[in-house]
Amino acid sequence: MEFTKENMRFYIFMRCKLGESAKLIHETLQTVCGDCACSYQTVCRWVKEFNEGKESLSDCPRPGRPKSCVNEQTIASIKKDTDKDPHISVRELGDTNGLSCGTFHTIITVSPYEKAINGQRPKFSTSRTLLLYDSAGPHKARATTQSLRELGIQVLPQPAYSPDLAPCYYWLFPILKDRIAGRKFDRIQDLAKAVNSELRTIPEEDYQGVFRQWQIRLKRCIASHGEYFEKV
Repeated sequence: MEFTKENMRFYIFMRCKLGESAKLIHETLQTVCGDCACSYQTVCRWVKEFNEGKESLSDCPRPGRPKSCVNEQTIASIKKDTDKDPHISVRELGDTNGLSCGTFHTIITVSPYEKAINGQRPKFSTSRTLLLYDSAGPHKARATTQSLRELGIQVLPQPAYSPDLAPCYYWLFPILKDRIAGRKFDRIQDLAKAVNSELRTIPEEDYQGVFRQWQIRLKRCIASHGEYFEKV
């Protein structure tokens, strides 16, 4: 379940009415929501407004484009923030750009994916794309799943706690680890360039082969009724 901004504001409203401090409310939100929790400054602002009589959970109308829109301008703003500070948190990026945690993850995962597919397969676009990834929180976020549906991307089911059935885990990540091991990178951008460079050196037939192996692994898993086995 995604903890939306409205959920957090309602929680702040209820705890505020019970007389709790902004500091305590923020600490509880951090415990429950982690990086997706709103910042302490945001909690303080809402506590102040609720104490002054505000009862609505909505933001006051603002002139111009809504900040929550996912478009090229928003994406460019996030890229600028991450280039300036590679260690900036998801919460800080969301607060700065007016985005929920789920919407933010949609921008950094689904949007680049759509652009890449449209560039490499313009005839098919994303409407005939099958996507395989694990059940991490950002992947299951409402904003992410909604964007994938709108793009016509079919998500293949992936069993939980099954890295042996995920090509990235049993094939791609070990390759990258071996090739990049021992190298030092001062910036996250340098690491990203190194990874992309290594990915381009992997022959196309290797990618095709690993997906054939993936099909064999799936059939073996079905035949063993989900039980573990030593070798494929």
